Amino acid sequence: MSDFVHLHLHSEYSLLDGACRISEIPKRAAECGHKAVALTDHGVMYGAVAFYRACKEAGIQPIIGCEVYVATGSRLERTVGVDGKYHHLVLLCENEIGYRNLIAMVSKGFTEGFYSKPRIDMELLEKHKEGLIVLSGCLAGKIPSLLLRGEYEEAVDYALYMKKMLGPDRFYIEIQNHGLTEQGQVLPQLVRLAEQCDIPLVATNDCHYLRRENAQTQAILMCIQTNTVITDGPPIGFETDEFYYKTTAEMKMLFGKYAGALENTVKIAQMCQFEFHFDEPKLPTFQTPKGVSSTEYLRQLTFHGLRRREQDGTLVIPAEQSSLYRERIEYELSVIADMGYSDYFLIVQDYVGFARSRGIPVGPGRGSGAGSLVAFLTGITDIDHRLWYLGCKSSNSRRGARFGNVLRRGGSRCPCRTAGGRSYPSIRHEADRTEKTIRILRKNQNAHRYGAAD
Repeated sequence: MSDFVHLHLHSEYSLLDGACRISEIPKRAAECGHKAVALTDHGVMYGAVAFYRACKEAGIQPIIGCEVYVATGSRLERTVGVDGKYHHLVLLCENEIGYRNLIAMVSKGFTEGFYSKPRIDMELLEKHKEGLIVLSGCLAGKIPSLLLRGEYEEAVDYALYMKKMLGPDRFYIEIQNHGLTEQGQVLPQLVRLAEQCDIPLVATNDCHYLRRENAQTQAILMCIQTNTVITDGPPIGFETDEFYYKTTAEMKMLFGKYAGALENTVKIAQMCQFEFHFDEPKLPTFQTPKGVSSTEYLRQLTFHGLRRREQDGTLVIPAEQSSLYRERIEYELSVIADMGYSDYFLIVQDYVGFARSRGIPVGPGRGSGAGSLVAFLTGITDIDHRLWYLGCKSSNSRRGARFGNVLRRGGSRCPCRTAGGRSYPSIRHEADRTEKTIRILRKNQNAHRYGAAD
C-alpha cells in the first residue's frame, strides 16, 4: 500500500458537480503510485459498479462510498434549520454489511428524505452504521459548520456523539486545505477538537477533477448547475484550482505535520475490503409451503400444471409423444435446478398467476425462456412450443450476443441453458395495470413471501 490514499472523490455521477471520469480515475491513481482510491459521489451510488470494474481492471483497490446529505432534523421533515436543509458526511464501505447499509440509506434518502437533495438523518445512520467508516466531511459538514459559527462546544458535543454511536476507529475528523479562507479558519480548530475528543484525523482532498488544468471544466459544470456564467467569477466553494487529484508529495506538503492524518488514509483503505461478486445469483428465495425445497415445489407445480392442462383440454399429447413430454420436463427441471433458477421460475409464476387471477392481461409471454415447457405448464407462458415448433434464444450475458436454438419435436436442448455461463432466461410480459402487479410484488417482498437473497 502507498503512503496515501484519496478517500474523498467525485466522478461525473456527482451530476454537474464532478469532472472525474470513471475510466480515468484508476489511471490517475496508478500514475500517482496509489494502490487504492475511493468514490464518494454526492448522495448517489450510480457509478459504484463501473468504478469497481475500472479499478479492478487497472489493479487498483476500489473503495465504495458516498458523500451523503444529512438532514438537520428528521429526513421526513421539509424544513430549513439553522444549518440549512442538510450537511455533508462521507461514508465508506468496510465490508458487504456496510455496502448493504449504505445502499439502504441512499435509497431511503430518495424515497423518504428528498428535499432539494436526497437526505438521510441520524436515525437512519444509527440503524445502518454497521460496516461503515465515517469521515466528518468538508466545509459543508456539521462540525466545520458549527466551528465557522463559533460554536466550538457544540461541535465537540456532536463529535463525541458520533464517536460513541459509531464506535472506535469508525469516525474520523476530516481535514482539508484547498486554500479557502474558511478552511484556514477551521483547520486548527479541527485539529484541537480531534485531540480533545481523542478522535483520529484523516487528510483528504475534495477531488472534483483529476488535474489542476481541469479546474475550468469544473467551473463550467457549476455554472450550468447554478444558472450562472463563467464571467461572473469562480463558483462558490471552488474559488481556487486545488480541487484536483493530488500526488502523495503534494498531500505531504499540506498535511505532513498533522500526526496520523496521512497514515490513517492507508489504514482506512486496508479496512475497506468490500468486493462485488458478479458471478453469484442475487435472487430472493421463494417461501415454499411446509418447508418444501424450491426445486421440489417447482416440480410439483409443473406436474400439477401438466395434469390440469390435459384435463381442461389446453394440452393434448398424442400417446406416442407422452414419453417425449415427460423426458422434456425432467430435462428442463434438472437444468433449472442445476443452474439455481428454481426460485426465479417460482417468483415469475407467482406474479403472473396473480395478474391472470385478477383479470390483468399479460399476454402469452416472450423472451429467451418463453420456449420452456416448464414455463408453459406452470402458467408463466401460454404457448406450447412443441405444438408450434417455436425456437428459443439463449443469451451470453457478458457479450450480450444472442444465440438461436431451434427446439424441434424430440429435441433435448433447454432454453434455460446459456452459452458461456449463467444468465437468467428472459421471460417478458406486457401487463396491463402494471402498477397493481408491482404493488403485489412489493407486498410479497415485505411480507417475506420472497425472502432475502442468500
